[in-house]
Amino acid sequence: MAQQLRAIRTRGAILNAAAEVFAQHGYHGASIAQILDKAQVTRGALYFHFASKEQLVQGIFAEQVTEQGYPPRTYKLQELVDEAMALACRLPQEIMLRAGAKLAMEPQLQELTDGGPWEAWALRFASMVLAAKEHGEVYPHVVPEELGRFLVSSWVGAQIVSEVTSGWQDLEERISSIFAYTLPSVAMPAIFAQLDFGPDRGTRVLAEMQAEAAAALVAEPAS
Repeated sequence: MAQQLRAIRTRGAILNAAAEVFAQHGYHGASIAQILDKAQVTRGALYFHFASKEQLVQGIFAEQVTEQGYPPRTYKLQELVDEAMALACRLPQEIMLRAGAKLAMEPQLQELTDGGPWEAWALRFASMVLAAKEHGEVYPHVVPEELGRFLVSSWVGAQIVSEVTSGWQDLEERISSIFAYTLPSVAMPAIFAQLDFGPDRGTRVLAEMQAEAAAALVAEPAS
């Protein structure tokens, strides 16, 4: 068990180090030597977990779309908004997300994971739109797959502009605007009136999750 935990920690340290190096230098500018220096592991340890730079990229992409345990909501559309807004809040703070965003801009890397994290997010959003459609929250003409791709394209565009113009300081506001102009043509009027997509929605969702996690720790019986 102890050996397994060490292996997990080593793999995590390597991925985090690779994310920092890729985020700073890009794929072609990054070297294995830089990653080793940042991770403080041996070359053998790195190659035990990742046989190449390409596998490191795949590992970072795999970390992009993870279920964070977002709180369930009355409306499935609100759950979609919450994930997108929370992602906007998380990206400036989490090196793994920033590295994935930078690597996803390199066309030659797309084939490593069938389209990179963008396609994975499009599929996730599409599944959430489908659930919303089954609950009668969206208009019948809405095609989940098309809306999923559209939302990801809009999100990525906003992320790129926000990075260049403000270092992501206004990313949450930009994503909020996307929903403000998109949801009226998607959501049934009675549902739209109850959706919360304010610029600070992601911040509030993450704070709620942190409070719930802290409460769970307090309530957990001592071993």
